[in-house]
Amino acid sequence: MPGENDNAVRATRVRYAIIALVFIITSLNYADRSTFSIAGAAASDELGLTTIQTGFILSAFAWAYAAAQIPGGALLDRFGTRPVYIAAIATWSGFTMLQGFVGFLTGASVVVQLFMLRFLVGFCEAPSFPGNARIVAAWFPARERGTASAIFNSAQYFSLVAFAPLMGWIVHSLGWRAVFFVMGALGLLAALTFATFIRDPARHKGVNQAELDLIREGGGLVELDSQVTGGRTGTFTWHNVRQLLTSRMMVGIYLGQYCINVLTYFFVTWFPIYLVRDRGFDILQAGFVAAVPALCGFLGGVAGGVLSDRLLARTGSLTLARKAPLLGGMLLASLIMAAAYVDSQAGVILLMSLAFFGKGVASLGWAVMSDVAPRQLAGLAGGVFNTFGNAAGIVTPIVVGLLVAQAGSFDTALIFVGAHCLLTIFAYFVIVQKVERLELQP
Repeated sequence: MPGENDNAVRATRVRYAIIALVFIITSLNYADRSTFSIAGAAASDELGLTTIQTGFILSAFAWAYAAAQIPGGALLDRFGTRPVYIAAIATWSGFTMLQGFVGFLTGASVVVQLFMLRFLVGFCEAPSFPGNARIVAAWFPARERGTASAIFNSAQYFSLVAFAPLMGWIVHSLGWRAVFFVMGALGLLAALTFATFIRDPARHKGVNQAELDLIREGGGLVELDSQVTGGRTGTFTWHNVRQLLTSRMMVGIYLGQYCINVLTYFFVTWFPIYLVRDRGFDILQAGFVAAVPALCGFLGGVAGGVLSDRLLARTGSLTLARKAPLLGGMLLASLIMAAAYVDSQAGVILLMSLAFFGKGVASLGWAVMSDVAPRQLAGLAGGVFNTFGNAAGIVTPIVVGLLVAQAGSFDTALIFVGAHCLLTIFAYFVIVQKVERLELQP
């Protein structure tokens, strides 16, 4: 019967469940980064922290996260995504939970305790995004990677909308320590869930041969972790690292990610302060207003991935499919500079929302990494990529602070951020040129 034959060859859709789980875990990942931002005011009052001490504590995550990207990526390539990612979730969640005990622990001041615990959270979260890129490379054919990568990357916006109100309610109702206990417990549950459901496509019991063939024939690396030999792969060599850092295409991609993240880190560090100091919002209003660009960024991120994959299906050109949304998105994001010349509050929020929608559309860096990373070094290539991206988290808050102090307003800071949108276009259209998988030389 024709119907029976159709059912026999219909591909399962386990990969969609996989990316949904990755999205949830990545949302939790971003929420754990912001726990102290939510609990910090109440914690500082109880523990007697100064503003300067609080600033050092908040910076601890970014330093460790950026520094650990390359080691984290190398671990993924050496031992595989599943064991490294499970260990990462469990350990960062444990260190998140321990922050709730600060003040009761002995042996160091509360500042040192919080700094070290935040540092360790950042260190342990380092393999997460390179791990996400490996999962997408293994589970999705090329024509679906843009959407899949956009989904997990947009979790950074969804996390703010979903978890910030929850954590604020916990602080208000149960106290600041409860935030760390609750988020740490959710993370441990996420580690157990990851261990239960996520494997290579070739080893997953829910995947049928039709889906496996669909992924493999579309360029998916279905046996990516199956080829790992428990630390004996030998792919992490300085010769291979040099190939990543001397490839014109890879350097352009790394520079582009740094520039895109300048906009991201402006939003997560200075944007609420900008709304209060330059635009006359009170603190409560700023909290709600900041969620509007976040929602736009989320919608833009999903739209950019879908658009990229549709372009790939129609044209067959990976270069066009990845670069076209980036060009349009970054031009839209550069509108952030116009906010320096607008007086009305509504006009500023409109421009910021458009800018973050554009930034979301252009945020295809992780899809590009799944497309171009050498098969043997998918984790390491992602780690280097994320190192460059998160270096913006160290530079941007400092530079913006200096520009604001010098100018007495955020006008020059907005120009600084917007200029990086244009530099992203230069990186991808002048430096990167063709988008294709990098083949390592012996």
